[in-house]
Amino acid sequence: MSKRQASRVPHIGTDEAGKGDYFGPLVVAAAYADEVALERLPQAGVKDSKRISSPGRLWELDKAVKQICPAHEVVVISPARYNELIEQIGNLNRLLAWAHARAIENVLERVECGLAVTDQFGDESYLRESLMKRGREVQLQQRVGAEDDPAVAAASILARAAFVRSLERLSAEAGEALPRGATHVVPVGRRLYEQGGEELLRRLAKVHFKTTKKVLG
Repeated sequence: MSKRQASRVPHIGTDEAGKGDYFGPLVVAAAYADEVALERLPQAGVKDSKRISSPGRLWELDKAVKQICPAHEVVVISPARYNELIEQIGNLNRLLAWAHARAIENVLERVECGLAVTDQFGDESYLRESLMKRGREVQLQQRVGAEDDPAVAAASILARAAFVRSLERLSAEAGEALPRGATHVVPVGRRLYEQGGEELLRRLAKVHFKTTKKVLG
């Protein structure tokens, strides 16, 4: 099925947030869009969450997506759990595939759907291997720039909103605002390490990042 054809038939879209952020969770969301939703999502202004600069607008769109796409799922992997899974799985793309697969499977528990569209994040075989029995019946489309698809854009909104909420909760635990990104976070990381050592850092950050060497160094 072509990209244009896929945009016209009901399907599940998935996207993630937090993959490149040192602090905070990894979040993967999936949203099912039927024919009505595929029309309503663009009308509501739903687009790739990276193109939304206003926090208030993010919350508005998060609410809109949940109303337009009631069959949705958000998988939040806390930093502590993320660190455990990375050590077990040993590969970020495999971890992403596992999370995308779980989100798809959970949506399939609520709707019948034969197509899932995801952004390109690694070898498609990882995702196919991670899907369980029912999910393996779904046709997958993994492509670069999939956020222009309404269902994927909806998932990106859900994922980003959940990431921001989680980062705010972790900031409260840390006692200071945890910055986004991975390049300018070293001073905060060092302060947190001085306060609570590796245990605190593992609760707040993805310690397999190269950033950790700078924090500890």
